[in-house]
Amino acid sequence: MKEMRNIFGWLGMAEEKEILQYAQKHVEETYKTVTFFSEAIKAFVNRDLNAQISATEKVRQGEHQADILRSEMVSKLSEGMFLPPDREDLMHFVQTLDKIADWTNGAARILGFIEHKLPDSVLKNISLSTELIVEASSKLKDAIKALTSNDLKKALADCEEVDRIEHQADDQKKTLIEAIIHAKLEPTSLLLSYQLAEYLEGVTDKIEDSGDFIKVIAIRSK
Repeated sequence: MKEMRNIFGWLGMAEEKEILQYAQKHVEETYKTVTFFSEAIKAFVNRDLNAQISATEKVRQGEHQADILRSEMVSKLSEGMFLPPDREDLMHFVQTLDKIADWTNGAARILGFIEHKLPDSVLKNISLSTELIVEASSKLKDAIKALTSNDLKKALADCEEVDRIEHQADDQKKTLIEAIIHAKLEPTSLLLSYQLAEYLEGVTDKIEDSGDFIKVIAIRSK
């Protein structure tokens, strides 16, 4: 991530605090979206199509609510008395946060296209990848809550946990892809399963990107 410029003066300023409070709401909405996706995965594993459809719709609605919060944050940034470099960095943060929900919704859509039952080895690794997403999202939520409470030490510790989980997710993606390859799936399921693996890792990547921004704010605020 590029170097932040003059970003904190910040926490003592009302407008910046308000942006962080919006960001906290966004992360909380994103966390709910991720947990709905986890429900969709569990339903998919159990071959409960109705439950999967219901959970997927909740993911879509959560992503829509996250979009609304993103728009409100962008409006605040446009109206506020921010220096151009600060506005640019904050806009990047807002967009990164929004990508978490976007990629989660994308993963849910891909899941909906997989019609054939996948082997247990693949399902197990999809489930493990999803658990890491939920864990990383939870830690990101804790980090931004700590930041808005000015608990910089805890914010940094939570971001380090996000980094650790993301590294696990990288390894888990490799394991999942190996399971997909060895399963000898028919072409459509093979393609969709591989795309799902990409999206699952993509979600944790976006969570880590958001955590990196929080980390920089916390360090600059010391």
